[in-house]
Amino acid sequence: MKSLQTADYIVFLVYFVIVASYGYWVYRRKKKASTTASHDYFLAEGSLTWWAIGASLIASNISAEQMIGMSGNGFKMGLAISTYEWMAAATLMIVAIFFIPVYLKNKIYTMPQFLNQRYNSTVAMIMAVFWLLLYVVVNLTSILYLGALAIHAISGLPLYLCMIFLAGFAIIITLGGMKVIGYTDVIQVFFLIVGGLATTYLALTLVSDKFGGNGVFDGLKLLTDKANDHFHMILKKDNPNFISLPGLTVLIGGMWIVNLNYWGCNQYITQRALGADLKTARSGILFAAFLKLLMPVIVVLPGIAAYVLYQNGGFHEEMMLNGEIVQDNAYPTMLNLLGPGLKGLAFAALTAAVVASLAGKANSIATIFTLDIYKKKIDPEASEKKMVWIGKVTVVMALILGVVIAPFMGIDKKGGFEFIQEYTGFVSPGIFAMFILGFFWKKASSNAALFATVGGFLFSIFFKFLPNFANLAFLEPFGFAAKSGDVYEIPFLDRMGFVFVLCIVGMIIISLIDNKRGVKANGLEVDRSMFKLSPGFTVGVLFVLGILTALYTFFW
Repeated sequence: MKSLQTADYIVFLVYFVIVASYGYWVYRRKKKASTTASHDYFLAEGSLTWWAIGASLIASNISAEQMIGMSGNGFKMGLAISTYEWMAAATLMIVAIFFIPVYLKNKIYTMPQFLNQRYNSTVAMIMAVFWLLLYVVVNLTSILYLGALAIHAISGLPLYLCMIFLAGFAIIITLGGMKVIGYTDVIQVFFLIVGGLATTYLALTLVSDKFGGNGVFDGLKLLTDKANDHFHMILKKDNPNFISLPGLTVLIGGMWIVNLNYWGCNQYITQRALGADLKTARSGILFAAFLKLLMPVIVVLPGIAAYVLYQNGGFHEEMMLNGEIVQDNAYPTMLNLLGPGLKGLAFAALTAAVVASLAGKANSIATIFTLDIYKKKIDPEASEKKMVWIGKVTVVMALILGVVIAPFMGIDKKGGFEFIQEYTGFVSPGIFAMFILGFFWKKASSNAALFATVGGFLFSIFFKFLPNFANLAFLEPFGFAAKSGDVYEIPFLDRMGFVFVLCIVGMIIISLIDNKRGVKANGLEVDRSMFKLSPGFTVGVLFVLGILTALYTFFW
């Protein structure tokens, strides 16, 4: 039933009041301590605890594209889509060990600042403008639209009204600054996990009841029996979903570029840890890695359950649109089966995921615009108070712009997860190449960085359209091409891997030429002592890696 009952509205109202009241309380406490410090507003400098950092990382990451899009991918291809979550846990360990120490040691607070400090102002400004466009036009719009679409599907409220509500809620949270976002994200994650687990509980119970089982554990066993093909992490070449997740590439190829670029070179994500000391930042990231291990239970299992029930006569009307199966209907279909009160809890969980992501994204947009564009190019003499005010105006304008343009972006036709990956995937190999050499190779030059920025984009376009004028069937035996319609295409993740290698090679050649010409490169302060690990953190890392090894071994 696509509507909410009185009990659902009560549960949701309780959630809204708790988040808004706690956010206001944190804001009032912060205001007494500091009313103008821009770093306090944008970064919550020194005030986020490890559990707030970890929760905020997850709350900002998990949104409608995961809860709706990944669940839909679970319906289509099964547990294999969990590699985005589980590989992220391993990636977070690398970011905590190697990336965060470099940022903190060199007092880097924004990604354009890193590029300016390491390369030059031209590279930094090009990327600042690019990130703003990407965050507003791609990320903000997709989160808004997909979130509104899901809320519309389970509540029956008008789509545009849902978008306005989400944007307004996000503005309330974001105007308080990074500290308010960080601490309210702890509540958001609580609702996200509890509400998400309620949906998973319902899904497994439905499977259990359908086949004469008893309880969720029987439901899970029946799920693995009835959809055994949906419980393999490494897809073979004959699998119809191979082009999306090409075999071992998820372990040794392009999936690392996706994750390292997202978790290590992304203002939206790293901002949570940049205002803390190294020990607190690492502990927070470790906490986020543990939460990442749990996410497939919430976002993927309901999709697989919907698949099993659909294959056995259920949900045929709910999953169809104009005679075609719409995989992204899997999660909303499950939510609509929850009883009064529980549906309100799941509704709150979905809203929490969307609002937390919107708030984090809007804060990052404000941070980059204010610190890297406004302060440097428009008003270098701007006071701390004015910078905070400019940041708040930027938040409001970005969300209004997102609401206006989101319906025209074709997000519903592509699918949110695919929409984001398609547009960010054209530039992320070049960005990651520029960052990784900038970190650990002092000879990397600014000309090389410009090559990675522009060349990476051009290489990505070349490989994307290569199948239109070349037969790539010869790559199929090696697993680097798969048939899509009438042509052989290079899988998205493999394409990213090829472009990354080309960018690295090009950067090395250009840097060596620049070095011979006497062009001086700006190195960062890096020494071995920065990467030393505490015993407690080391144990945590080994524990995460042990769980990942067990999961991939069991579900290979």
